[in-house]
Amino acid sequence: MTQASRAPVLRTAEEQPSPPKQARSLEKRTRLLRAGRLLFAEKGYEATSIQQIAAQGGAASGAFYIYFHSKRQMLVVLMNELLQRLANLNLQPTGGGDDARIGLRDFLVRVFRTDREYYGVVRAWQEAALSDAELGSMQRTIEVWTRARVLGVFQLLQRQPKARREGAEAEAFAERSVDRRIKARTR
Repeated sequence: MTQASRAPVLRTAEEQPSPPKQARSLEKRTRLLRAGRLLFAEKGYEATSIQQIAAQGGAASGAFYIYFHSKRQMLVVLMNELLQRLANLNLQPTGGGDDARIGLRDFLVRVFRTDREYYGVVRAWQEAALSDAELGSMQRTIEVWTRARVLGVFQLLQRQPKARREGAEAEAFAERSVDRRIKARTR
């Protein structure tokens, strides 16, 4: 596994509760995480309360604290989930034989499906990172990793038959595409 394929693991100084072991507890934690994703997408980070997350997840507010010490900690867990899902995406163009366009389209469908599911997490993360120096530092780590992943895709595509071979152009495009995506989410 290359360095670019391994997702950064985000850690804070905040102690994390032990992960649940019982099926019912795992399901409740999953419902809370799903509620957090949905509410962060709808309202953003600051406007979402722990009470709202708990209610949306079908739990009492106190139950939230069994699984997470804070809303911030939940956000870090959600961002780690997203990064791991993106890291697990196969960068190799699949299908299409000699037609790299089909492989690229299939890859982009997988990326955008994951991105859509975690849109609220990214929105909340970027909002929180503006006022939280530790999250801001983690954001820069994520951006470096993302640029390397995007560049990796272009390098793989350049190896396909009939592909353009301009390496510097691919690197510049990777840089611009990540920067545009970041700017679009902060609006």
